[in-house]
Amino acid sequence: MAELDIDIQSFDIPRAVTVYPDRAGVRWWTKAWFNNREEGEASVEIEREQAIRFIHDNIEKDVWLEEFYPKQMEIYYNAIEQTKEQLLMNRIG
Repeated sequence: MAELDIDIQSFDIPRAVTVYPDRAGVRWWTKAWFNNREEGEASVEIEREQAIRFIHDNIEKDVWLEEFYPKQMEIYYNAIEQTKEQLLMNRIG
């Protein structure tokens, strides 16, 4: 059964996220891109403190995405699980 272990990293769906301020540096936003889509998701306004935590790597990317893009992350996790199941079925079958 050990030979059925699958490395999730080998078929992971790309996810990118950034934080940025407005020109005055007063309001902060986060934006995400899933599966290398050029347009990306709609920006979400965030607190300055949240942006600083993210910038300083005090919060993991997937945790961040789950908080601000929960529907997209649900789709991401479902796609990973389906791919894993398909790979397992191909190896078994």
